[in-house]
Amino acid sequence: MEKEEELTAHSLKGRDVLSWVDFAPEDIEQLLQNARQLKENQKQGVPHQTLTGRSLGMIFENASTRTRVSFEVGMAQLGGHALFLSSSDLQIGRGEPVEDTARALSRYLDAIMIRANDHDMVATLAKESDIPVINALTDDYHPCQALADMLTIQEHLGSLKGRKVVYVGDGNNVAHSLMIIAAKLGVDITLSTPVGYEGAPEVWEKAKAFAAETGSKVEHVIDPHEAVKNADIIYTDVWVSMGAEKEKDTRNREFEPYQVNEALMAEANEEAIFMHCLPAHREEEVSAEVIDGPRSVVFDQAENRLHVQKAILQAVVR
Repeated sequence: MEKEEELTAHSLKGRDVLSWVDFAPEDIEQLLQNARQLKENQKQGVPHQTLTGRSLGMIFENASTRTRVSFEVGMAQLGGHALFLSSSDLQIGRGEPVEDTARALSRYLDAIMIRANDHDMVATLAKESDIPVINALTDDYHPCQALADMLTIQEHLGSLKGRKVVYVGDGNNVAHSLMIIAAKLGVDITLSTPVGYEGAPEVWEKAKAFAAETGSKVEHVIDPHEAVKNADIIYTDVWVSMGAEKEKDTRNREFEPYQVNEALMAEANEEAIFMHCLPAHREEEVSAEVIDGPRSVVFDQAENRLHVQKAILQAVVR
């Protein structure tokens, strides 16, 4: 195990993690394996301070609960130091070019984690940085969440390949990352959204190409009741993402038929689990009886953000 981890860490050393598009399936699978080992180490009290003396800069343009806490705690458990950097406290928030920020931070830090609105800006930050940049959410992708989701599915249902995930609701950044990682790992994924909310065409194109290589399915089904047939996992997210607040009333009306409730869960496989990346709005995208019920694994997902992010940090930094 140690030798395998070292080889994988070396192969990913210095890599940016902006999405899973450019990662080989075996790299993603190894990160999941390493995350399971790191989780076990933590539970057993086994020291795993592989990043002693290393520093992570955490840039936030938006509010955060799980992202900030899991990265900060994770870096501490790995023996390193995490520095919180609000964009309002940085010169980038006052008009400094992102290229200059990237070059300066590269002289101080060993990695950058960023939660931002504009994926293109994060891509520029990564291009101009000499250290790894980890996307902790942009308008296009949420790769850390998707990796935690795959770990959670493994823990509850075993193998990933051939499982069916049905994502119900808005085709947003979470849906994008789920599509890509599912297709890469041979997981069937169906998005059930109203017309016009399917997600970005270029992401669909990429996901379908990856699915063709792994033998999985990527499809869109408008009717959620049709979509969830034979589902192993039903997943949803908020209907109004950050930046879409002005559309709240319209979205709530259009997404109302897409609420995940007991009736919808009953149409999936008997052992199907419910997933949500949080924060959740009970009685909007999901009923309280589902998210607080026995089939919900949302807090396992939340916990697993810690373990997969440690696996990513260990792989790209050391």
